[in-house]
Amino acid sequence: MSEGPPPMGRPDQQPASTSSSQDGNLVGSAQRRGKKPRRPSALDPFRIAVWRGLATILPPLLTFVILIWIVTTINLYIFRPLTDATRDLIMLYIADIKPVSAIPTELRRQPELILDGKTYTRVRGGKYIPKAVVEYLISELGEDEIPTDARECYQKYIQLRYLKPHIILPFLVAVLILVLYLLGKFVAARVGRMVWGTVESAFFSFPLVKSIYGSVKQVSDFLLAQRQMEFSRVVAVEYPRKGIWSMGLVTGESLSEIRTAANEPVLAVFIPTSPAPMTGFTINVPKKDTIDLDISIDQALQFIVSCGVVAPAQPLSPPVGRPPEVPQTV
Repeated sequence: MSEGPPPMGRPDQQPASTSSSQDGNLVGSAQRRGKKPRRPSALDPFRIAVWRGLATILPPLLTFVILIWIVTTINLYIFRPLTDATRDLIMLYIADIKPVSAIPTELRRQPELILDGKTYTRVRGGKYIPKAVVEYLISELGEDEIPTDARECYQKYIQLRYLKPHIILPFLVAVLILVLYLLGKFVAARVGRMVWGTVESAFFSFPLVKSIYGSVKQVSDFLLAQRQMEFSRVVAVEYPRKGIWSMGLVTGESLSEIRTAANEPVLAVFIPTSPAPMTGFTINVPKKDTIDLDISIDQALQFIVSCGVVAPAQPLSPPVGRPPEVPQTV
């Protein structure tokens, strides 16, 4: 006898089997794709609050750290050497130190003595200095804090009496400005330019110094040069290829040869790089291929320095060359 066809299961069983198979495939494919999505944690509000607080305090904190570093560097490499030079110059004129060899033999053991009508006191190093200097140091520092060397005593005396901060700081600032003024006038002259060119050639002759000096010179020239670039407006251009929009700063019209060859208005556009906008590319773009952006130069620089994180507020007026968008009603 021939066997009949196998009994068919109930209609509701096959979908269940198929569904379970599909679920297994989905789970397997999900595992193959990667990790499961992270579930919200009870610590998420705490973590978000900490990050928000860090984002709030970090900008002013870094600002103060940078300012402190600048002030410390200026004080260490400019003001302190000038202060030491001023102190040594004053000491050269007012220092009155008597070595033991200048004291009569019968008076060398005395702690105080009078020479030429002036009272001198012996310090721990054996030399004699005016009693007024010692008394001033004792009143300011205390007897135990007086330096042992006569020269150091005078240096501390000059520093405390003549080089007080409210006196020396304005003086040093004035000296620094005077030095910068004289240096600027010297470099502006023909001889000064030749001398400075020789100095720069010496800097560029060393490989490592050349790299550091070249980078610093580019930044300083961009920030401090009298003939700075003047940007008229902010535009968007398709650069470096179609479909990729870059933000540029219009510096003016392009060269006349380029405008003549293009037979249309051509703009010279500076394309800054992020996050250092003092470097970039200068391109020549037909005016019709640019889109004026309704933002200021400062807003554009903030956008570039922050790599697009700090975006300008939505402009109230539509960009030049584009009609305002009218919402469509369905």
